[in-house]
Amino acid sequence: MAITLAEEVVLLALDDESGAVRQRQTVAYAVAAGILLELVLAGRASVAGKHVELTDPAPTGDRLLDGRIALLEAWLGGRRRRRVADWLTKDQNKALGAALESLCARGVVVEERRKALGVFPVRRYPEADGAVEAELRERLRAVVREGAAPDVRTAGLVALLHGAKAHRLAFPDAPRRQVTERVEEVAAGHWAAESLRTAIRNMQAAATV
Repeated sequence: MAITLAEEVVLLALDDESGAVRQRQTVAYAVAAGILLELVLAGRASVAGKHVELTDPAPTGDRLLDGRIALLEAWLGGRRRRRVADWLTKDQNKALGAALESLCARGVVVEERRKALGVFPVRRYPEADGAVEAELRERLRAVVREGAAPDVRTAGLVALLHGAKAHRLAFPDAPRRQVTERVEEVAAGHWAAESLRTAIRNMQAAATV
């Protein structure tokens, strides 16, 4: 099952017992950035300097990505480009919700609705298919803990986690310093075209701002 980078971030963030999203604020940013990175990989968008541009509004065939293409096009409002930081800020919470809905539609997680204290509505997302997360964590472990060469998508995911400072979601029990050094190495490595590495650096800079 091919899931998006954004959905992979969400899977790493979901608590296995409660189904709640951990580190929700930083995860929401990483999800929005993950969707944008997918659009860059698909040739639908570009990130240059401080700006994002929709280069091709054609559908990708993935509902999560195509929904973002439509929203990005509407947000641009006929302008060629706008600040990437503004887009990530605007989209992060909605992007997280959209990624959760997509995982539900794929049958990877299920949505449970309950009321906290009998009053406040709460949504939780326990896993329905743990094999997807297991494969994801094994792939990350091979790259970060064992030094395997990453493919473009795995390296992109590592860079997203690095940009959001969310390493512990993927490696909660590993030595912090060792993981941080390897994650930084992968995030800065020559694993993709310079245009893609530049896009990630610019999104990381936008998050810092």
